[in-house]
Amino acid sequence: MLSPDAPVPVTSDPTAPAATRDIDRVSSAPTRPGSGGATGADAQLDVERLFAGDTVGGPGVALDAPLDEKLRQAYFWLVNHAIISPHYDVEFADPARPRTAYRIGDTRAVVELPTDQSYSSFVLLPLLTFAVRGRCLLVGGPGRGKTASAILMGVLAGYPVRDVRRAMQHGHPQLTVSDLFGTPLPRDLVAAERLADIDVAWRTWLGMRVKIVDEYNRIPTKTQSALLTVLADGYVEVFDQIYETGASAWYLTANDDAGGGTFQVVDALRDRIDVVVKALPFNNRFLGDLVTRAERGVRPEDNVPPEIVFSADEHDRVHREVLAVHLPAAVRRRLEYFASQLEVLEHAAWQLEYRTKDTARLAGVDPHTLSVADTGRDRLADVGAQTLNGLSVRALQSLILYAKAMAYFRGNAQVTLADLRAVLPFVLHDKLQPDLQATSFDAPERQALRTDRVSWIRDLFDTTCRQYDAEELDADDPVGEILAELDRGTHGLTEQEVLRRTARIEGLLALWQDSVKLYGSVYDDALALKYAHQRYSGYLAWLRWSGG
Repeated sequence: MLSPDAPVPVTSDPTAPAATRDIDRVSSAPTRPGSGGATGADAQLDVERLFAGDTVGGPGVALDAPLDEKLRQAYFWLVNHAIISPHYDVEFADPARPRTAYRIGDTRAVVELPTDQSYSSFVLLPLLTFAVRGRCLLVGGPGRGKTASAILMGVLAGYPVRDVRRAMQHGHPQLTVSDLFGTPLPRDLVAAERLADIDVAWRTWLGMRVKIVDEYNRIPTKTQSALLTVLADGYVEVFDQIYETGASAWYLTANDDAGGGTFQVVDALRDRIDVVVKALPFNNRFLGDLVTRAERGVRPEDNVPPEIVFSADEHDRVHREVLAVHLPAAVRRRLEYFASQLEVLEHAAWQLEYRTKDTARLAGVDPHTLSVADTGRDRLADVGAQTLNGLSVRALQSLILYAKAMAYFRGNAQVTLADLRAVLPFVLHDKLQPDLQATSFDAPERQALRTDRVSWIRDLFDTTCRQYDAEELDADDPVGEILAELDRGTHGLTEQEVLRRTARIEGLLALWQDSVKLYGSVYDDALALKYAHQRYSGYLAWLRWSGG
């Protein structure tokens, strides 16, 4: 490690790898020049601010650097010094620059050269989880860096490496609830007359801002259920004693994301996971970095620069700033359109509200057996025909949160469609189940999508975006206009105006009656129109009763 008096290396490109001897240093150059800043502030890059010295803010760090810049500094330090992941699978393109792609091999594998700053999902998604204090599942074979990545997140939170390692919970078949959370004091068990008199010796890891559970699929089912409570609700209950764990970032690891392991992971626990990240294979061209690290005895977790460590207050501020990132209506509408395509199952019920894949699943019927009867729709164009389920409210909330986090990380004041597209496959990885028997997978060029869940989900979203553009819904969205009118409230509306609005709703449904198929977007719009009509009908009844 360099001495405090050693000269600070100034790198013109902070995203580039530096020598191993500089592992505990952070470049002072901006990581994303030209970024307006996620908080919308106009940062002034003058010489004093850019190259602030050792006396203010630590070596190599700009004075009062915004937290989104600090987060990017952490990313580039991790990807260049700690986790050898020279992958750019989270791609972004600059619309002002032409895109370049090459096709290699018999399958014409695409090598696309990104025209904007791109990232490694295995490094970025855990870091975004740290920012939003979410729940991240790291999956992949042994020795791929899953646990090391989680430990680094704990060090970024300011905990000593020793404490992070000791606090990490290791899944094994004998793990009990007491092992995980704490045990009641023996003297209280003997002397107490009530449960309230029993004190519990809580495990210290419960109060940490970063929590790690290694090989969570080796935890017994009963203990998994107890883990679900603390992971989902933020508290633990033992012998009628409650321990509030507070907001924290969770990292769980597994060698198999398909439920493999000593115990099957309960569905409720899997559903609480916000994002799933796969450990990418090691690129053997970078074996020299491993050799150098071994020869010099360098352990990245022991050399994390203090400039990229987040205090508890900074951690809270990052979370608040992420939540403050604006989600524009245009981006939200495309997300609505995408999600609406996935749930409808026309032959699952008689009543419109129950014509969903969830109805079939709760009845114990395979949605695929019912979907093959949908002969009126184009099963190749209908993305809903490729899935066995729709999206839950929890899944949509996670998606919005991570889209905001991605925009914040990239220095954007609001979420762009590219931000949403980038995080969507990782958030929905375990939440959207493919119908592997769907005809859309039969084409030779699409068969790989049966195993490539990330590309499949991204293709679903791209397809719905093209359909959205073809329908010109940004310019002509009558259902959206009706709902916007309703959102402005009904106070002061006359009976004549209410009748005009209900007539418009009835006219739109009549127009659809014989001219449209029941695709997912039509299904959601029909239910929305029914909702609006009911609201107006209730108001009209009150208006006539009150003599208004």
